Amino acid sequence: MPLDQQDVDTWKYDADGKPVPEQDKEMSFIDHLEELRWHVMRALIAICVGGIGLFIFRDWYFTNVLFGPLHDNFPSYRVLCGLSDWLGTGAALCMTAPNVTPQAIEFGEMFITAVKMAFVGGFVVAFPYVFYEIWSFVRPGLYPAEQRATRWVIVICSILFFIGVAFGFFIVAPFGTNFLMGFEVGGAVNQPQMASVISYMIMFTLPAALIFELPVLIYFLAKFGLVTAEAMRQYRRHSIIGILILAALLTPPDVVTQILIAVPLYTLYEISIFVAKRAQKQYEASLM
Repeated sequence: MPLDQQDVDTWKYDADGKPVPEQDKEMSFIDHLEELRWHVMRALIAICVGGIGLFIFRDWYFTNVLFGPLHDNFPSYRVLCGLSDWLGTGAALCMTAPNVTPQAIEFGEMFITAVKMAFVGGFVVAFPYVFYEIWSFVRPGLYPAEQRATRWVIVICSILFFIGVAFGFFIVAPFGTNFLMGFEVGGAVNQPQMASVISYMIMFTLPAALIFELPVLIYFLAKFGLVTAEAMRQYRRHSIIGILILAALLTPPDVVTQILIAVPLYTLYEISIFVAKRAQKQYEASLM
């Protein structure tokens, strides 16, 4: 891929005020670092703006988001129970929230945790702009055909990211929370610490957001001939076993709930096969 980028500071302007770039020249390594620095700075400013907003509304943020699955008014519990009735499975999907209060036992833990999680949430909120800044730095290094092929990458990646976050938050988190809080041994009482609850909430949501970027990753791998649709079809049975194992780890030992988690993941895999097939055709056409 070409690494040359145009330095707009060297452009001249005609009588109509339109930019007229001078002869293209390759940017130095220092120029690339300077360009990257400004993209990173703008992305960090967006994260800080989102983090400050969440810190101001931290009571709502912690009660309804970070600690949401711990309470009965969490929407997933009502929806899943209604879905269970509609499917005729009785109360198989109905769950009762643990209704516990996380404990803060260290000096300054609440303040430090509030600041840290505000900026983690700020990253989630500002993800489209953060990805836009990263892509703005990478895009000039692509060939024109590659730029046209990836013109919707920001929108697609942002949509998949938020779908993954929603899937982890509304599906994985309730099942995971109920299983871990309902597991008892030796008569011990489960009184989770604030840091522990938040760590698991991050584990339930952000990895799911990354998993939902699988079609985009497969597209680029297939675009350069590193992955083929045939290989993915060949290992389809292996992927099904892996998905079922992952669903079993994320849910209580119940077949219905495991299927509820496994179906979206398998659907994502099949979508990736379709994406790989289209990208593979483009790769083969570029070799002719």
